[in-house]
Amino acid sequence: MAWGGGFGHGGGVFGSHTSTANGLPFGGIPSELMAEATKLLATEEPRPASNLDFSPVPSAKEREPLSLWRLVRAYPRPLVTGSLLVILTSLVLQAGPKLTELAVDHGMLPGHRSLRVVAACALAYLGVSLTSVLLQRFQVDVTGLLAARVMHDLRVRVFTHFQRLSLNFFTEEKAGVLMSRMTSDIENLQQLLQDGISQFALQGLTMLVITAVLFSTSVVLATWTTLLVVPALVVLTLWFHRASERGYLISRDRIAGVLADLSESLYGIRVITAHNRQRRNIRNHRHVVGAYRDANLYTGRVAALYGPSTNMIGILGQALLLGIGGNLVREHRLSVGALIAFFLYLNRFFQPIQLLVQQYNSLQQGRSSITRLRELLEERPSVEESPGATSLAPIQGRIGFEHVTFGYDPSRPVLEDINLEIAPGETVAFVGPTGAGKSTLAKLANRFYDPTQGRVSIDGVDIRDVTLASLRRQIGVVPQEPFLFAGTIRSNVRFGRPEATDAEVDEALEVVGLADLLERRPRGADTVVHERGQTLSAGERQLLALARAFLARPRVLVLDEATSSLDLASETRVEHALDRLLEGRSAILIAHRLSTAQRADRIVVIEHGRISEIGAPGELLSRPGPYRVLYDAWLAAGGRDVSV
Repeated sequence: MAWGGGFGHGGGVFGSHTSTANGLPFGGIPSELMAEATKLLATEEPRPASNLDFSPVPSAKEREPLSLWRLVRAYPRPLVTGSLLVILTSLVLQAGPKLTELAVDHGMLPGHRSLRVVAACALAYLGVSLTSVLLQRFQVDVTGLLAARVMHDLRVRVFTHFQRLSLNFFTEEKAGVLMSRMTSDIENLQQLLQDGISQFALQGLTMLVITAVLFSTSVVLATWTTLLVVPALVVLTLWFHRASERGYLISRDRIAGVLADLSESLYGIRVITAHNRQRRNIRNHRHVVGAYRDANLYTGRVAALYGPSTNMIGILGQALLLGIGGNLVREHRLSVGALIAFFLYLNRFFQPIQLLVQQYNSLQQGRSSITRLRELLEERPSVEESPGATSLAPIQGRIGFEHVTFGYDPSRPVLEDINLEIAPGETVAFVGPTGAGKSTLAKLANRFYDPTQGRVSIDGVDIRDVTLASLRRQIGVVPQEPFLFAGTIRSNVRFGRPEATDAEVDEALEVVGLADLLERRPRGADTVVHERGQTLSAGERQLLALARAFLARPRVLVLDEATSSLDLASETRVEHALDRLLEGRSAILIAHRLSTAQRADRIVVIEHGRISEIGAPGELLSRPGPYRVLYDAWLAAGGRDVSV
């Protein structure tokens, strides 16, 4: 129970005045419960400070292929304790039939009737049963603890791996598929660790113990069992293993497809509603869910065939062994008690097989999840920090593109042989047709991607030779589609600089022209922003992204069509804010509106992945060329957006 910090800000552990003052629901502890809560907190053990540290380069341990053994070996004490409990449980459980044999042979047969022996065996049987219950209870506690710790580590490891991967991975992979890795795949592993592995170990060990006991009871019957029953079970089990593994791998892929389709439909619900796509979306989702159902039906049919088949083998085997055993008793080569004990053990020999069939689903789901998670963790980022990377010192802001060629698909370059230098404090605007490579060039400057050929430098230093954290700490980015997190306006603006004061946040909001918006909101900067900023207009989201960039105080700014979502009044306010935002900083502006481009020191026209023209705004307008054509088209359109 970690209660600290969970009851509001500014009011201590139990504070609630801040939340109520801001109009939020009461988030503290009622006064009548305060005394009891204080007593409860006093009993808590002190928690050590978090030592979590993120590195873009995974450690040697994190590079090891994912496996169940590597997951559980990190916790040797519960692993050893759980293993010992499994061994003790399997041994204790097998005492019952032997006690039955003693009671029959030495307390029930003519000439050996003894109530004392029967009573002693019965009491011993009761004691053994109670002992096995206690052992299994402790075993569940230990395996539950082990599963919880391992799953915590795995979730953190997968989430950390997501933070390391490059942008191209997330553009190529569906969000729902990634969510399935973090949810259903890890939950399958938790079920396997908490229940499946211990049951497999217990039932497997039980079969070994029973096999040894069967041979000690009757070598003849045990030999017949080994020659007739076991081979048939082994062949059937090998078939079941291959068939079910194939089915569960398909099942894991198809549940990922279900989650991906669901995620896309939820995020696009406004577009779906606006275009009356509900019926078509339902039909498509039914097909996706149907594919998942078919995969489950396949695995169900395989299990349905395996379970009854093992039952049939067991029944036929017992019928044959009963005839052989009865003949041994008739010939006085085996006692009645021994025959009864043999069949009790034989039933217990088949019982683990049936239990293993039930647990096999859990095992195969876990194995399939391990396979998918291993594939995910083996995915390497396309942009990796070099082992010898050094921290980038405070920069002046000189950006160089030297013979840069790049393509998302290496065989189809988006940019070809780009040579450009941006001076410290200079603002350069990239204009050109849609798809010409303007945004791609900006992404290379922030090292979201690495060039296929050539190099990108800052202050003469190749950005591939510096740490990613030190590079991005000095480069601010305002994307074309700003993303806001669930929280408040203040927390979103403070996102890039958490240590900023409230006064600095308020200044950033005022600079970008959001003072009027805050005055209209009863809670001002503490207004709640819902997921993805859905409660704000597109223009307001863009202004908040500009405020976030202003507060971060970067040395270089990259603005990707930062005014494209704004109306003319908002654009005017933002352009005045940009004058302050860009003061003393190097900046790359990607502009659809040429009014924004006109504010730059230089304009670079990009066509078909190459620089076709470059110069100051007045210089480019004074001569015929691609920019003059774009500008004339912009004026003819009344100063509205054109295809640049």
